[in-house]
Amino acid sequence: MSQYETIFVMTPVLSDEQLKETVSEYVNLLKQKGAEIVHQDNWGLRKLAYPIKKKSTGFYHLIEFKGPGSVIAELELAYKRDERLLRFLSVNLDDHAVAFNDKFRGKSGSKSKKEEVKA
Repeated sequence: MSQYETIFVMTPVLSDEQLKETVSEYVNLLKQKGAEIVHQDNWGLRKLAYPIKKKSTGFYHLIEFKGPGSVIAELELAYKRDERLLRFLSVNLDDHAVAFNDKFRGKSGSKSKKEEVKA
């Protein structure tokens, strides 16, 4: 199984409850299709580089998962049908990207952020 990373931008007019509902729908879809969620990160409301559908901001959410390649086509089809999403991107992570993400999250036994500041 390959490791993938998908990020999507949701419209800024959604409430907190609607945001959580949208994210949980996609997490459940991935789990139903046999994917294992490795990491999730809510980036919050951010300014877009250019207006999309007359919106200048959007809520970003990142999901990193392991799964079969067929899950990407089904996930992106669901993204395209969802009016709550402004943009999305899914990428296959190579070994270097997986190692970087693990190191960035502090999984590979590296120093914690507090230890790095003291050094």
